[in-house]
Amino acid sequence: MPFFYYVDPYYWMLLVPAMLIALWAQVRVSSTFRRYSKVRAFGGYTGAQAAEAVLRANGVYGVSIQRVRGNLTDHYDPRSNVIRLSDSVYGSNSVAAIGVAAHEAGHAVQYAVGYQPIKLRAAMIPVCNVGSQLSLLFIILGFLFYIEPLFAIGILLFSLAVAVQLVTLPVEFNASRRAIQTLERTGMLDQRELGGARKVLSAAAMTYVAALLVSLAQLLRYVLAFSGRRRD
Repeated sequence: MPFFYYVDPYYWMLLVPAMLIALWAQVRVSSTFRRYSKVRAFGGYTGAQAAEAVLRANGVYGVSIQRVRGNLTDHYDPRSNVIRLSDSVYGSNSVAAIGVAAHEAGHAVQYAVGYQPIKLRAAMIPVCNVGSQLSLLFIILGFLFYIEPLFAIGILLFSLAVAVQLVTLPVEFNASRRAIQTLERTGMLDQRELGGARKVLSAAAMTYVAALLVSLAQLLRYVLAFSGRRRD
């Protein structure tokens, strides 16, 4: 049996299956987006126009919409109040582009209406970013030098990062729900096109679920290693 397997069997039992799920989710979102990028929406809206229309339909103004390089690099930046849409979304009138753009506009709407989970997530991120960077250091030092308090602190810091991912799920699902409801209410997409947009956003949501599974598997791996070291 290989040495690294003997030392850390939890890597293979927990983390590898979760990582395979995450890989499947990434492949699925890419293939689904690519498929519906070839389907042109009858209404003719581009991604940028769809994002602007979703904002207006929800009474949100003053949000800039900019083009950003890359593929599926779309995001809303609350600090500068800007929706950034990738090259494959900004000027495209495909069902996939409209769905993604509407989703990012949904995040801007969440901030505008004071949606609590996104405010909680924003408050947690700065602390958890620092914690996640320090967690591995504490865990390694605690494990190597048999210092239980350091290992426990590392696990606690890592669990905070997991908590952010957990809060992210309702934020993402809610943004997609707002997007689909607005696209349907305004008639930007017909029922057939809405089905395609739902599939794109559902595939994207699965990447967040998969990322949470990876983090939970990693956390459980640390906890089990800590428990095993205490028994030793």
